[in-house]
Amino acid sequence: MFLVLGILCLTYYILLCIVLRKWDSTFSRFWLVTGILMILCWRLASSFEVLEMVWEILACFMLLFIVTEGIIVTGMFPRTRKEVSCLIVLGAQVKGRSITDSLKRRLDKAQEYLERYPDTRVIVSGGKGKGEEVSEAEAMAGYLISCGIGQNRIILEDQSRTTKENLKLSSQYIECMEDEIGIVSNNFHMYRALRYARKLGYQHPCPIAASCHPVLLLNYMTREFFAVWKMWILS
Repeated sequence: MFLVLGILCLTYYILLCIVLRKWDSTFSRFWLVTGILMILCWRLASSFEVLEMVWEILACFMLLFIVTEGIIVTGMFPRTRKEVSCLIVLGAQVKGRSITDSLKRRLDKAQEYLERYPDTRVIVSGGKGKGEEVSEAEAMAGYLISCGIGQNRIILEDQSRTTKENLKLSSQYIECMEDEIGIVSNNFHMYRALRYARKLGYQHPCPIAASCHPVLLLNYMTREFFAVWKMWILS
């Protein structure tokens, strides 16, 4: 079984490399390392006692993983179908000046909403990270303008580096924290985003969930498992 799990992890890593077009994407290495560890367990588990202990540890982790993922899934399905005064589009990685697939999906969801409700404003939130020629906010604003959204409806928040900072620094542009505020992100990210929003004083955060690349969903959901536990422990 360890051998099978190892091969599956390594196969998924190769698939991620093909889809992402790079071999060193930060979290994709998890699958490479896990695959190697599974194969090492298969090679080294020479005694029944060792094998039984490893399986017990793996079973406990899987139970924790399944429960946590169930909680994450509760935030994945959009419920906002009414007009809100303002949207916040949470930033994601930009390659040079170009938006990535995940960010494009967020912006397309925001564009769809803004076209339906022409009085709604939008805050695009994200600073400039490693390998980015412009801030995420600037790249997002440029994309929305190219899609026909008026520049006067777009507010740039270009200093934040994390989900928590996205929401904290965007709050300075919101007139009333008791208003319903739309939070736009990918479905796998929505539970954590809403949890941070409530902690930061948003009284009525409304989830507006975009999709994600189907091949990358497992990778993102696994990464979110660790991010959610970090949030629970540290905040």
